Amino acid sequence: MPFRSLLVASALATLLVACGAGGSDGAGAAAGLRLVRVGSFDAPVYVTAPPKDARRVLVVEQGGVIRVVRGGRTLRTPFLDLRASVQSGGERGLLGLAFAPDYARSKRFYVFYTDKRGHERVVEHRAASADRAAAGSARGLIDLADPESNHNGGQLAFGPDGLLYVGIGDGGGGNDQHGRRGNGQDLGVLFGKILRIDPRPSGGRPYGIPASNPFVGRRGARGEIYAYGLRNPWRFSFDRATGDLAIGDVGQDAVEEVDFARRGRARGANYGWRPWEGTRRNFDEPAPGHVPPVIQKQHGRGFCSITGGYVVRDPGLGSLRGSYVYGDLCDGHVRAATLSAGSAHRDRALAVPKVDSLASFGEDARGRVYVVSNAGPVYRLAAG
Repeated sequence: MPFRSLLVASALATLLVACGAGGSDGAGAAAGLRLVRVGSFDAPVYVTAPPKDARRVLVVEQGGVIRVVRGGRTLRTPFLDLRASVQSGGERGLLGLAFAPDYARSKRFYVFYTDKRGHERVVEHRAASADRAAAGSARGLIDLADPESNHNGGQLAFGPDGLLYVGIGDGGGGNDQHGRRGNGQDLGVLFGKILRIDPRPSGGRPYGIPASNPFVGRRGARGEIYAYGLRNPWRFSFDRATGDLAIGDVGQDAVEEVDFARRGRARGANYGWRPWEGTRRNFDEPAPGHVPPVIQKQHGRGFCSITGGYVVRDPGLGSLRGSYVYGDLCDGHVRAATLSAGSAHRDRALAVPKVDSLASFGEDARGRVYVVSNAGPVYRLAAG
């Protein structure tokens, strides 16, 4: 989950009141935009859709269930029910879902969850039909024994290269406290990284490591690592038109940040944690080639946990096309900015109602953008 280390589910309502994240119960139109309510769910954390499927969106519930919304109606039977395997609460749970680019043929999809041992797992499943997963199809890829309950990452996304990218938090606790000098700067561990893998079995392993990954063959480094120096990359996304990468990395005590790279330019990038929190020095330690964020938000201004979103490519949102839409758990505003290498422009709150517990965004097969409240509602961003 995106929540900072001191936040737990039982304290969420109190936190939101203190942060002034006043909400909306449904649609609200202003300046040509509105939030259309898709439905209400049990602690939703993500929305996505199978490639080229214009009829369905799938809603991920933190407790371990994936729901199908088909033709605007939520089906009673889940697409997948993992509650027997998932440990949920605070920042743990079923956190991510991604469909293989060839899903229509292969039926392969991937989930990221915290299991009953507290391990972070990435698991492949297959679909039995358009509305149901196949029973008994699970195949484990990644199994990480996480030292803490927070900073789990959880995002899964296939990039423009057809490979699977996985966001992993720094292992939790304060100040990246695990490892010799924290995990974020340590290329020998997977924590605090975005990984890039071929999820198909290879060479006796459950997944392949692309030879083009930046640290393949480097002594003491894990070949799966694509980018590093991240605290909790809760939500990242690829621009469906350009392949550019935007990462919402949740901060610690002071700064929330969005990192950005043109297509392929995040390969081997160091985003600075723990020596840097945004552009604020956190530890007097080296961070070779540190890439600063393009957006940073201060906790002193009501922000607490960045929620990364998407670059809008929905043809129905002409005024927003090309803008990156994102938010924050406490601030509650749906925001937009134009991202470029090294900077962002026209960063502003959109004229739609605030969203209580703004936990995630999503995108369907048509490029329409969804806004997810962990309190239950899921909305679609639409023209007014």
